[in-house]
Amino acid sequence: MFLQYLLLIIIGFGGGVVIAGGVFAFIAIIGIVPRLAQKTATQKYIWMYEDSIMFGGMFGTLVMILDFELLIGNAGGIIYGFFTGIFIGCLAVSLAEVLDVIPILTRRFNIKLGMAYFIVSLAIGKLIGSLLYFIIPGFYKLK
Repeated sequence: MFLQYLLLIIIGFGGGVVIAGGVFAFIAIIGIVPRLAQKTATQKYIWMYEDSIMFGGMFGTLVMILDFELLIGNAGGIIYGFFTGIFIGCLAVSLAEVLDVIPILTRRFNIKLGMAYFIVSLAIGKLIGSLLYFIIPGFYKLK
């Protein structure tokens, strides 16, 4: 019985390491950290970006494994959601840039001046979709 549990622990840990490695490799490949540092002119603090991503991944893993509650209240939840949204938004924009979606769209639709409005409208659409999903009970089941 002990060997079965030990084998399950080893397989689970190994799978987690592989998945986490894949996620962090994906973040590194699309170049989100250098791009974010370049856009914000904070290249000398790039180590803080990298450490934040690393510690965030470790913290997320601990939260899932240890099953403990962090009593941060509504204000803490809002702050956490805000920063998580910023990260997901940066990740999505970086992925879109890597896939050259935005440059192709600008050439095909001959968009020159309204690019900032286009990107903001994408972000607002994502925000509204997320709010509908999380606020309206059963929204994801509606067909």
